[in-house]
Amino acid sequence: MNPKIKRILTITIPLVLGVFLVWYSLSQISLEQLVGYFKKADYTFISLGVFFGLLSHLSRAYRWRFQLQPMGYHIKLGNSVMAVFATYLINYTVPRAGEVARASILTNYEGVPFEKGFGTIVAERIADLIMMFCIIVVTLFLQFDFIYGFLVEKFNPTKIIMGVFLLLFFGIVFTIFIKRSNLKIALKIKSFVNGLIEGALSIFKMKKKWAFIFHTLFIWTMYVLMFYVTSFALEETSYVPFAAILIGFIAASFSIAATNGGIGSYPEAVVLAFTLFNIPEDPSRAFGWIMWGSQTLLIIVFGGLSLIYLPIFNRKKAIK
Repeated sequence: MNPKIKRILTITIPLVLGVFLVWYSLSQISLEQLVGYFKKADYTFISLGVFFGLLSHLSRAYRWRFQLQPMGYHIKLGNSVMAVFATYLINYTVPRAGEVARASILTNYEGVPFEKGFGTIVAERIADLIMMFCIIVVTLFLQFDFIYGFLVEKFNPTKIIMGVFLLLFFGIVFTIFIKRSNLKIALKIKSFVNGLIEGALSIFKMKKKWAFIFHTLFIWTMYVLMFYVTSFALEETSYVPFAAILIGFIAASFSIAATNGGIGSYPEAVVLAFTLFNIPEDPSRAFGWIMWGSQTLLIIVFGGLSLIYLPIFNRKKAIK
């Protein structure tokens, strides 16, 4: 595919999907009802959720410095914090453009070569991927009976068992094929997987690896907490079981990759997760919008201020 066309599609598809999902979501609940939920929400819990979100972003910025120090770069905490917030804000416009901008900010203001800065961001994403996988495993373990019962109710048990065996069989065949093949696509997959493994193992080689691991655990604990405490903002979702919270959190997290910053997709992902537990759609959808809206407002405010203040914060260095 032509690189220019590919780039255009990368930008337009998530945007179009986001617009469609916003329209779909608002067609399922009247604007008057949605505004009503916002009005009666308990903003103490929403503020607490925003606070936990803020802590996670600050921890991410602080953790980033541990990755750069072994390479001889001791960046200012202010630049690290503002680069992180700028990343999230820019990702609302063009998916994944924020990561490029984040590495560029380090290059411009801290003299860190772009490829090195970007490499640390890739390693960081690997750590996030591992944490998401751990949360999924924990959720499956804690809610095995529920998930198994749901699958049995919706699907034939024999077909489920056959499906699992088929997945395992094709997974083994695919792995063997990728290992032995010299096709371009196979080499790319091998390179990607090797990069993931190398990036994950590199965490244990850094001097402050335990501090890095602590902050990684802290970041994801804050993510889950901000989702959990915000559920108390609405009376209808304040009694949602923790199982639904975990499944809703996982679904909502994946939805962020589907559209720009999860616009439109985030509330609908919450609805899909919560309805598994027979939670009504309207309060589930309203909670999704409240959750997404509060965290988005945090990013817009701090991301916007970061983009404005970055050149001012580094003005003395620029003058020198």
